[in-house]
Amino acid sequence: MSRLDADVVIAGGGLVGLSAALALASGAAGTPFKVIVIDALDPAKVVGAAYDGRNSSIAYASWRMFEALGIATRLEGREQPINDILVTDGKVREGASPMFLHFAAAEIADETGAAPLGHFVENRHLREALQGAVEACDAIELIAPMAVSGVAYEPGHVAVTLADGRVLTASLCVAADGRGSPVREAAGIKTIGWSYDQMGIVTTMVHDKPHEGVAQEYFLPGGPFAVLPMTGNRSSLVWTEKTETAKAIMALDDAGFAAEAQDRFGTYLGHCAPEGPRWSYPLSLQLSRDYVRPRLALVGDAAHGIHPLAGQGYNLGMRDVAALADVLIEARKVGLDIGALTVLDRYQRWRRFDSTALAVMTDGLNRLFSNDIGPLRLARDLGLGLVNRFGPARRLFMRQAAGAVGELPSLMQGRGPDGKAA
Repeated sequence: MSRLDADVVIAGGGLVGLSAALALASGAAGTPFKVIVIDALDPAKVVGAAYDGRNSSIAYASWRMFEALGIATRLEGREQPINDILVTDGKVREGASPMFLHFAAAEIADETGAAPLGHFVENRHLREALQGAVEACDAIELIAPMAVSGVAYEPGHVAVTLADGRVLTASLCVAADGRGSPVREAAGIKTIGWSYDQMGIVTTMVHDKPHEGVAQEYFLPGGPFAVLPMTGNRSSLVWTEKTETAKAIMALDDAGFAAEAQDRFGTYLGHCAPEGPRWSYPLSLQLSRDYVRPRLALVGDAAHGIHPLAGQGYNLGMRDVAALADVLIEARKVGLDIGALTVLDRYQRWRRFDSTALAVMTDGLNRLFSNDIGPLRLARDLGLGLVNRFGPARRLFMRQAAGAVGELPSLMQGRGPDGKAA
């Protein structure tokens, strides 16, 4: 056939899709690929403060990737370093258990160069930074708002049909179109998973006292209550409750909502009050049975959706993106077809175990802590206390939280796949 329109077409222009485009098209990732991103949403709307209110925890290894891709500089002044993480157990209005788990960035400073454990960024700022970098990259074309209406997989190329009738050809299609991925569904890739009968309530809280860059994960019988530091005297509240309870909380007026939140916050941040609207999202686990097919690779939530209690969903997607970039760039170097299943299988082998292991871990933690069973409460409190006292175990958990364990892709080591500093 005639010359292809692009090397890679990415379906989905969210946080993971745009990150994938930059990883493949940026010079920091080695030989640039020509990339076309198709997104059904209007880029101008998704950067609005009222769009979804969520924030992302960017682990240390993901931040190194941001630095390599030039995203970190676009977020200066809009990101909050995470200096400490405190994990506790307790009950509403009864306070936290005396047993806790404390992660301090200073404890692994020799491995991270005294960097924080991660950074916390509002998704609207993250989208702005990614969109700006995409606009500045000549190798990326963003078509939005525009839906993908069909994908045909041919022996030598993939043909992506858009809602306006245009057909784009490429060597590979990357599905970054979320948990309900139409591209994955159309390819016949099955998923496994289940609902948690929980909802996550998200809002921003303002408080009297500074948070000092401390992220708190407070496990309550209804689910985890996370207080995550934002810029200024603000924290993002990610509050998990049983579905019916969450609906009742969402129906409260601002005063009632603030009172319920304060009962869980306690007094360590002083008086707390909601700032702006609140959102709620049903929680579930979903894993794709396959991550690849000939000329198709799944990344991010299209491949795996996990419980948000560890704040690792976006970081998991970033590891997908960085690993896929390594695999495709290496394949191109030796003249292989980047859409061939033999090439894409390496990506699947690399990513399947990591994402499945993290999904199992978050599922287990949620089930262990989201209850009020006496013997389990005692066991988990003792477990938190023992891990906190045993330095090697605590530091291992810290490295995992920072995303600095296992086989890290080149971009997460701060270099390109050619081994040179990015």
